[in-house]
Amino acid sequence: MTTAAPDMEARLQQYVADVEGYLATCLDDFSMPPRLKQSMLYSLLAGGKRLRPVLCMNCALLCGGTAAMVLPFAAAIEMVHTYSLIHDDLPVMDNDDLRRGKPANHKAFDEATAVLAGDALLTDAFVIMCRTPVASDRLLSALSRFALAAGSSGMAGGQEWDMIYTGQPATSLQELQCMHAMKTGALIRASCVCGAMLAGADERALRAIDSYGTALGAAFQITDDILDVVADTASLGKPSGSDVANGKNTYPVLLGLEKSRELVCEQSEAAKAALMDFPAQKADFLLALVDYLNNRAK
Repeated sequence: MTTAAPDMEARLQQYVADVEGYLATCLDDFSMPPRLKQSMLYSLLAGGKRLRPVLCMNCALLCGGTAAMVLPFAAAIEMVHTYSLIHDDLPVMDNDDLRRGKPANHKAFDEATAVLAGDALLTDAFVIMCRTPVASDRLLSALSRFALAAGSSGMAGGQEWDMIYTGQPATSLQELQCMHAMKTGALIRASCVCGAMLAGADERALRAIDSYGTALGAAFQITDDILDVVADTASLGKPSGSDVANGKNTYPVLLGLEKSRELVCEQSEAAKAALMDFPAQKADFLLALVDYLNNRAK
């Protein structure tokens, strides 16, 4: 089932503009070496879907909050995501030369500066999150939840599994799903849940939004795996076919393109079903976002 939201594209672009406007100035009151700031902003302002902050803002809206209220937290999520991309591109990780159509950070600057830029974005993000104007108990709960998703039990741990599996015989579907639930899914899921937490959502709403984020994260990753096979470098903004060239275990490698596309549909429907108890007019954007993201590989 395809879900449409009125003016979905225009609404998305407004959220993206709000996030990018905040990111453009969020480091202004930090004291740091100029070259480090240049490196941080080079990657932070390089574009992208801004999916994670958009999810955070809209899950807050769904639960009675406002997008403006959670904007510092949402923008800081993008800082953490950006740090992970800088480090993923390094020669000791994925060794990619391009990111979003531009030279990767370590190519534009140098490897040491890229490492420090990632370190600084990750750490400074939590300073920015603490500027979110909500009750301290809500903020502390969201900070704890997000830190767990970014660390060894989430994104960082998933990246380690990815490195362990790279170049090895094909993993099982369960192993692949677990790896991606940590590496990619954890941050997407936390973006949703933290937005709801900051807005004061009750346990029932948090469970539903957690399920939405889990399914959306899975569908998003499978779609990315498909795009690595079917898209070109210009549209991807990074080298196409790099997953296969680097010996990565992906859904198309394990299951083939047709079955991978079926899984995208299954996870997309699960994400939509998770929000069925929310008023349709409040959930319409989040529902439409599922199709918008996962139609990329069609």
